[in-house]
Amino acid sequence: MSTAAPEPKANMGQPIPRYDAIAKVTGRAEYAADVPLANPAYAYLVTSAIARGRVDGFDLGEARRVRGVIDIITHENAEKLKDAKLFSNGGYMSTTVQPLKSADIAHDGQLIAVVLAESYEAAREAAHRVKVNYTAMKPTASFDSEGTSAAGAKWQLAQFKEDPEVGDFAKAFDSAEVKVSAEYETPTQHHNPMELFATSCAWSGDQLTIYEPSQYVYGLKNGVAEQLGIDADKVRVINAYVGGAFGSKGSVTPRTAIIAAIARRLNRPVKLVATRDQGFTIATYRAETRHQVKLGAGRDGKLVALRHDGHEISSRPDAYAVGGTKTTTRLYACPNVASMVSIVRADRNTPGFMRSPPEVPYLFALESAMDELAVELNMDPIELRRINDTTTEPIKGKPYTSRSLMACFDEAGKAFEWSKRNPAPRSMSDGDWLIGYGCATTCYPTQMAPAAARVRLQRDGRVRVQIAGHEIGNGAYTVIAQAAAERLKVPIENVSVMIGDSDLPPAPVAGGSNSTASTCSAVMKVCDQVRQRLLKAVMPDEGVINKAKETVGVGRTPVTDAAHSDQPLDREKAFDALGVSVVEEYGEWKPDGAPLDSFHAMYAGHARLIGGPELGDKIAYAFGAEFVEVRIHRITREIRVPRLVGAFACGHIINPRTARSQLMGGLIWGMSSALLEATEIDPRNARYVNDNLADYLVPVNADVPSVEVILLSEQDDHVNPAGVKGLGELGNVGTNAAVCNAIFHATGQRIRKLPVRLENLEI
Repeated sequence: MSTAAPEPKANMGQPIPRYDAIAKVTGRAEYAADVPLANPAYAYLVTSAIARGRVDGFDLGEARRVRGVIDIITHENAEKLKDAKLFSNGGYMSTTVQPLKSADIAHDGQLIAVVLAESYEAAREAAHRVKVNYTAMKPTASFDSEGTSAAGAKWQLAQFKEDPEVGDFAKAFDSAEVKVSAEYETPTQHHNPMELFATSCAWSGDQLTIYEPSQYVYGLKNGVAEQLGIDADKVRVINAYVGGAFGSKGSVTPRTAIIAAIARRLNRPVKLVATRDQGFTIATYRAETRHQVKLGAGRDGKLVALRHDGHEISSRPDAYAVGGTKTTTRLYACPNVASMVSIVRADRNTPGFMRSPPEVPYLFALESAMDELAVELNMDPIELRRINDTTTEPIKGKPYTSRSLMACFDEAGKAFEWSKRNPAPRSMSDGDWLIGYGCATTCYPTQMAPAAARVRLQRDGRVRVQIAGHEIGNGAYTVIAQAAAERLKVPIENVSVMIGDSDLPPAPVAGGSNSTASTCSAVMKVCDQVRQRLLKAVMPDEGVINKAKETVGVGRTPVTDAAHSDQPLDREKAFDALGVSVVEEYGEWKPDGAPLDSFHAMYAGHARLIGGPELGDKIAYAFGAEFVEVRIHRITREIRVPRLVGAFACGHIINPRTARSQLMGGLIWGMSSALLEATEIDPRNARYVNDNLADYLVPVNADVPSVEVILLSEQDDHVNPAGVKGLGELGNVGTNAAVCNAIFHATGQRIRKLPVRLENLEI
């Protein structure tokens, strides 16, 4: 696997090493559970052994006799927290199920007690000695279980606004010359970040400090304050590094306010590190989905009809949906489109965001169906996509801000040597190995949210940037430092970055691939304010100003224009003129179309992403093309993926090195979602079976011998000041379809249900 940093291209920044690389490889990077606390009590969770019913009582005698036990908190003696709304419905919470509030059990693994002890070991020992008496009811596990209820998402979920539709699908499909109608299925999957779900809470008087891995420190701060019934100004969240999240740490899970309430009750800090298996049920996951896709086309390959219906699992209390048809119905030119998303309720914990939440399952269905249509047409699948490429989305007729999809297919296809592919299934082999080539489109909407920053420039050229962004492994420290260094014309070594603290100027949730676009746009704006202040101090006389106005245009001045230009600035002279040694500016940035009260919402932890995909009178997406080679053994049916190639166009790439790493990881994860990852569910008990990293399969180095990432230079002046489209969630979209398309090419067998295991193959 190649690891060399790519050479920078036009509209790309420098591929500098990560700002935090040394801290991470030397162990100096401090994660939430690493923060030392003075005399902490250690918490250990007790979770439900049934999926539906109620707790009749506890036998705590044996647990309390364990040396070092301080207390055991259940619904019988817990502080009752205030209710809060679901994150996806305008609130903060990952679920509206409030543990320790009543005896009712809504899902397996629900938090039902917290053991406090002087050591982690004592708390764990006592937790295993807690005995619980239940009244159990028969649970509903998934789609085919008795007792599910289903209805359209737009009738169950307030924020679900549309099932995209245009034209007359039924009539167009009925008269289409070539038709494809197929059903697809994706499994439950869990994030399994390396860093476990940890929470430490410490009170100082009425001030609460929370140390917790979070993708949204402002949301966590406000959400916990709401549950505790205290002013949000009394809560501070500190989180310098997140050891992986992928969506699972973007909303407030039930554990945090409970631990905070216990710490207040004990009047001492409390530290919780949940176990790996507990993370499967106290946080969110990617729910299983089912799809029906119908495509109608002419003999020339042009789509005339497209329908995509999706079904998603959610919990009984919460109608959560990802609703990926807003992407699949807009991806290709088609005059007649219909769609519908339905939510199926079961006795499970509430699902949530997981890297590329809608696109991973929904594009698997569409891109598989496109490959099936290409086979029916006897057409190259790349050519089919080229015929249906469009610069205007079909639902509302909005133009794309930029769309380099076919350029990505051309570049990736050339690197992959797609031209050497024999299109006939089972036509390529190497000894006992059948060889298959497959490809698929990847895309992800460009999203942003309001952000604020504080920038301090010293006379000696040192810079400090403060913004409550989040380092979730995406290189946030690095790109923020680069944005400031470039704007202020200083070496990047001079820039220090402070993020991950709710006392800093607010930034949005680190999700939806919005972080770089949002935080860097804010930082760039404030850096411009700093430059403008310095330039004003050394401004030429009025005559020069008027002459300059003639060249830069009415309404602009040399100062404001130069603030974000390459005009040299004599820093020493400017500081002398100001008579100061430090210049500090604070500023707020919001995307076009953001509500007027967006900064109030941001401070309240309610900032919502703008875009997704509509951006005013345009539509904005990052695009890519992914190619996969599979090898399948004729006798053992072993499946191997020796090559993954992806080409991506994502607007301005601030750091090609960190971008490439994210896209490489995405490609590997996409392959994993096709062949390995699935959370197995016991249908009798609605229980996750493989809730550990021994049985939950993830890829290792031997599974991915070669991964090639190609970054295309793309200029997009419509999306934001940084020109950034976002790419963190782009790489793992469509890969699962590309794998299955390659399997069909190798074997002639079409697989429509994930993951693909050797027992599914018939060769």
